[in-house]
Amino acid sequence: MPANSWPENDSYNELDPLNSLLSDISAAEDVETEVETNSVSLPSRFQGRRRKAALVLTMVWSGTIALNLLSWGSLFVLGLTTIMGIHALVIVFAKPREKISQMQGDYPHVSVLVAAKNEEAVIGNLVENLCNLEYPDGKYEVWIVDDNSSDRTPQLLAKLAREYEHLQVLRRSPEASGGKSGALNQVLPLTKGEILAVFDADAQVSPDMLQQVVPMFQRQKVGAVQVRKAIANAKVNFWTRGQMAEMAVDTYMQQQRTAIGGIGELRGNGEFIRRQALLSCGGWNEETITDDLDLTLRLHLSDWDIDCALFPPVYEEGVTSAIALWHQRSRWAEGGYQRYLDYWDLILRNRMGSRKTWDLLMFAITMYILPTAAIPDLFMAIVKHRLPLLSPISSLTVFMSLSGMFNGLRRIRRDRDRGFSVSNYLLILLQTLRGTLYMFHWFVVMSATTVRMSVRPKQLKWVKTVHQGSEND
Repeated sequence: MPANSWPENDSYNELDPLNSLLSDISAAEDVETEVETNSVSLPSRFQGRRRKAALVLTMVWSGTIALNLLSWGSLFVLGLTTIMGIHALVIVFAKPREKISQMQGDYPHVSVLVAAKNEEAVIGNLVENLCNLEYPDGKYEVWIVDDNSSDRTPQLLAKLAREYEHLQVLRRSPEASGGKSGALNQVLPLTKGEILAVFDADAQVSPDMLQQVVPMFQRQKVGAVQVRKAIANAKVNFWTRGQMAEMAVDTYMQQQRTAIGGIGELRGNGEFIRRQALLSCGGWNEETITDDLDLTLRLHLSDWDIDCALFPPVYEEGVTSAIALWHQRSRWAEGGYQRYLDYWDLILRNRMGSRKTWDLLMFAITMYILPTAAIPDLFMAIVKHRLPLLSPISSLTVFMSLSGMFNGLRRIRRDRDRGFSVSNYLLILLQTLRGTLYMFHWFVVMSATTVRMSVRPKQLKWVKTVHQGSEND
């Protein structure tokens, strides 16, 4: 399905995906000529990503080297560390927004959506789980989009559709494009939910998931809600235990950031979206490899908020090897970085408001700029026989990761177990130390990704994470 077209439907004729948000500025932009795919011509906003990435890389590397050579470079770094430290303290001491768990009035209709490709190992458990949710009768539907699977997924879905009245199946043709985004865009006109709940094929949720999350949309500015992701196979090895701690700090930071009016983010699996909000920013972007991160930014640019729910979580399989983790995190890093390259002008124009823009910039420095700058900073440290100049910022980042991970794990265990003991604190401390060691992989992944994006042309490619099926641990 082309990136800028919708299926014929009167309800959507007025919406040109993505351009509905960008129409006020697109005429003023220079059309870039570099195209990153060989088969289609991308909209101008999504062209020239490699050139933009190369420009940013040059600026970051040359700026880092210059700071190492200038006499006042260390003062600049200390000043930036102070500013970032103040922002970090504001986040840490923020009081999380109270979750609205009681519905006033009738529950809205919900459409549960899953894009599935070659998921025979998990599709049966998924359908059984999603078709047995506790929600007012007739108020929710389940749509599975079979994205031209080549295994037994189509046959299993045909059988399941006869067993569950909630289940409806849409099979895409071999010519269909756009990956997960294309699948969701294609099924959208067939759905009737005011709220759209998107899950991955390996998702497992509690029966009260909809009843717990949907009331949060009673706050009119909430365009989406992301539930906490939990790792179903967390006890397998170091990598899965690390992902468990990673999800804890991610949820904690999101809750704290939204509490100060900052950015809440979508994570693909377990995301709930108000239909009105989705249509206001043009649907899912088919020219990105991380639809959730791209949609996050466009929702905020369209003046919607994204809330985060600690409970109930959505369980998913964690990758179990270093190679699988590298491929998955490289895709996340590229997609996250890509959105800054795509929407940088709208961000700098403060389209989201000062609080969100400031929070997003602080986040970008921590998660994207610092790892990129670490390479030339380490090189200069070796040449000049001293500690890396950016050590203060790096230390602040590690401290925030430690603090956020410990508090996130503690918050999850407190709300789940309703009590603490000394052994619980020791266990959380061990999980935090192990998780922090695991998180150092991000510096390597992000550094490598920014360099690769700058020097190597890349076609858009949606890389599937293979699901084996697992039980919640």
